[in-house]
Amino acid sequence: MSGRFLILITVLCAVLLSASGQQPAPSASGQATQMPAEEDAVVRVTTNLVQVDAVVTDKNGQPVTDLTAEDFELLEDGRPQKITNFAYIDFGSRATDPTPMRREANPVIPMPPRRVEPGRARRIIAVVVDDLSLSFESTAFVRDGLRKFVRDAVGPEDLVAIVRTSAGVGALQQFTTDKRQLYAAIERIRWYPLGRGGISAFAPIRRDLLRNGPNNPSDDARSAQTNGAATESSLARPSSEQALDEFREEIFTVGTLGALNFVIRGLRELPGRKAVVLVSDGVPIFNRSGESTRVLDALRRLIDLANRASVVIYTVDARGLPTLGLTAADEVGGMGPEEIERSLSDRRLSYFESQNGLNYLAQQTGGLFIRNTNDIAKGIHRVLEDQRGYYLLGYRPDESTFDQAGRRRYHRIVVKVRRTGLRVRSRTGFYGVTDEEARPVRRTRSEQLMAALTSPFASGGVDLRLTSIFLADPKFGPVMRSLLLINGGELTWKLEADGWSKSVMDIWAITFDADGKPVSETNRTYTMRARGELLETLRKNGLIYTMNVPVKKPGAYQLRVAVRDAASERIGSANRFIEVPDLKQRRLALSGIILAGSLPKEGEQKSEGEATVATIGPAVRRFPPGALVDYGFIIYNPKLDGKTGRPQLRTQVRLYRDGQPLFVGKLNDFELGPNTNMRALQAAGRLRLSKEIAPGEYVLQIIVTDLLDKQRIATQWTDFEIVK
Repeated sequence: MSGRFLILITVLCAVLLSASGQQPAPSASGQATQMPAEEDAVVRVTTNLVQVDAVVTDKNGQPVTDLTAEDFELLEDGRPQKITNFAYIDFGSRATDPTPMRREANPVIPMPPRRVEPGRARRIIAVVVDDLSLSFESTAFVRDGLRKFVRDAVGPEDLVAIVRTSAGVGALQQFTTDKRQLYAAIERIRWYPLGRGGISAFAPIRRDLLRNGPNNPSDDARSAQTNGAATESSLARPSSEQALDEFREEIFTVGTLGALNFVIRGLRELPGRKAVVLVSDGVPIFNRSGESTRVLDALRRLIDLANRASVVIYTVDARGLPTLGLTAADEVGGMGPEEIERSLSDRRLSYFESQNGLNYLAQQTGGLFIRNTNDIAKGIHRVLEDQRGYYLLGYRPDESTFDQAGRRRYHRIVVKVRRTGLRVRSRTGFYGVTDEEARPVRRTRSEQLMAALTSPFASGGVDLRLTSIFLADPKFGPVMRSLLLINGGELTWKLEADGWSKSVMDIWAITFDADGKPVSETNRTYTMRARGELLETLRKNGLIYTMNVPVKKPGAYQLRVAVRDAASERIGSANRFIEVPDLKQRRLALSGIILAGSLPKEGEQKSEGEATVATIGPAVRRFPPGALVDYGFIIYNPKLDGKTGRPQLRTQVRLYRDGQPLFVGKLNDFELGPNTNMRALQAAGRLRLSKEIAPGEYVLQIIVTDLLDKQRIATQWTDFEIVK
């Protein structure tokens, strides 16, 4: 590296670490672009049109795609309806590949993720891991299965999220193509001891000495012993411990459905048909006495929400092929044959009852219930195969559907296929409330900002660009430094009597750790006043808001930011995933990559010493064709030669667009500068963009190889945009 680049990266790092964690007021810089508008939803419930989706398969489970409206029969509450809208939506060409997913050639050097807008994704899948129900035994199988699923089946155009039901709002990671983020979410899947899952899929059989023990038999038990047989009432009467278990199980089941509700509400804002995969040890609907619980009501509300949000729920029984007979953990000593058989019967009954909720969720939303398989990855692959295409059927509802009586009723929909030998799966109904009436109205500032923060997708009411990097500061330790570029032209500026213009904006930012717990939060309102040249600069170049978050421990973090224009109530949101390495392990690691740029003067030769104009700061990451893009980063913990005390490193630069390598640089030996801190080496370089480079999203990847440490490799990447 030349001395000029070392000076450049020193200046950039000083800029990024200049503040000590305070939140300064916004400053001017940068530009912004407009987010694309969303498409219409698949499922509609209005007074003029009720539209549902359906999947048709043959006896071998293969999709049937050549049906017409005349091949279908559609009924609402048993009454035939005339199909007025009909279409087949074919995603086969982009939802499945003709060949199995190709594994990365060198998994040590992962390819950077491709940025995919939600409306252009080939598949959108939320995998909800119900760790409130998973046993210790099932948890290991789930982790292994999800790793295999992400490794082999998730493609560069798939938007995937992995959510844990126990971790609350912070666990709802943003949908991503970044496999690092997905693997980090998988590693956080742990057995939840306070949940309803035990060590294994079924609690060991033990004799209930408190209920029918030999030293304290119940009256019914004495009568049964006298008569030589146990009565039905004595067997059915639950102990206090059993009643407590039932109550606890019910509470955690409702908690599972609440987490699903949260995910589906986030998916509701996304166009098209979406999939949610629930991996669970079971969702029981009824208790041991056969009584309906609050779970059934929660299921019905969840199903109605999923149907209106065009979400198909697929369910996977994580227990696979369980052993329903006696196991080594069962303690049957002193139990008679009839008591053992009753216990085994209770085990079988509990198992099948726990599957009822999973089956009900899938059936009512047009999904699949995947059971009796020990290969979870293969089970989820069946979900991917089911995303090839679907039919849309619409009809004009009667006035009674949405009248005062109809609003209180659940209207059942049945879709039939007249052609023999085919199977159809569709949603089964809706409540007599239109989509507009069912959608919550967020009136207050907090409600609007929280909705944007908790959505699994960024919103573009106010255009934002978020830059977040990890750096190790010698004084403050590991720090996550974030720069938020706000499009000032999308804020409302009101002219006041004194000639100044005023704008008021709200900013709410939360940083979550890997467990979904907030580690930092900022919630503030700013009033800005400007006029003349400053006002024009803010409108044209935007504002920069800076945030510093000290990191107490290594791991995966996510930052979510929402900005609200107070006058118009337009809201924009952005998010960023940051992985903080453990520098105490003395392993090779890289900081985040800082980008800055400039434009050469017109008509002059591009040379390293040339004067430039229109400097583009690190917060922007938007460059025009022909720009000079400077990048900088820090290399931590290189191994040092025992004799020279110096490292031996090689660096490489790669440039990607749409998931494909556009430029692969040469392997260069890293050059040390003077007075270098050997534990934190500053590095920098420059890219010269062609004037003919196409506009769009690009990814810059840095790869560093430590030749003294078993060829250990560290990599980091950042995205940027080419704009005209």
